Amino acid sequence: MNEPISILHLILGASVVVQIVMAILVMASLVSWIMIFQRIFVLSSIRRMANVFESEFWSGNDLRSIVIEIESVDADPIGIEHLFYSGFKEFTRSRQQYGTQAERIMQNVQRAMRVALSREEERLEASLPFLATVGSTSPYIGLFGTVWGIMNSFRGLATANQASLSVVAPGISEALIATAIGLFAAIPAVIAYNRYSAQVEVIMNRFEAFSDEFSSILNRSIQNR
Repeated sequence: MNEPISILHLILGASVVVQIVMAILVMASLVSWIMIFQRIFVLSSIRRMANVFESEFWSGNDLRSIVIEIESVDADPIGIEHLFYSGFKEFTRSRQQYGTQAERIMQNVQRAMRVALSREEERLEASLPFLATVGSTSPYIGLFGTVWGIMNSFRGLATANQASLSVVAPGISEALIATAIGLFAAIPAVIAYNRYSAQVEVIMNRFEAFSDEFSSILNRSIQNR
């Protein structure tokens, strides 16, 4: 009775094209997992920093003291601190240039915060396009390897003296492994992409709400003078 062929033996015995397909899919899967864990830390850090900053911001502390604290800790603020810092710095600069022209000042402030918001969105969405690409293309890459392997198996069957399932079974098995690896790469990438896209949308809505509230605060400070 023949012993079952191990998966490793099938992979090593696959054709060069199928092995290249498998290598591409394994590399894509490894990079995807690195990005998945990286996004976990980045998004959780952004949320944690936002909670700390908003707690301090709404506690009634002087805005200039918050700016000084940001500058003393980080020369390049990120997240919600970036929005606040960009808006307040532009507010200070425009106040010196335009005096009490509230409309002109607020246009500049809102423009500065939109730019900061756009940069933060790029930061939050980093790696998501790659995960989307892996999730959408890996099954097809794996299918290509499978089709190629099955095609070679049937070509070998045409030249075999005795046609039987045992002749083509190893070739078909090694070909199907390519599809399995493709799904193994695609499924986590799709799940991570959907999950992180939803989280980014929640964070961006929070940032936009803060930008609107901060603009209102700055606008009222001009009107009250």
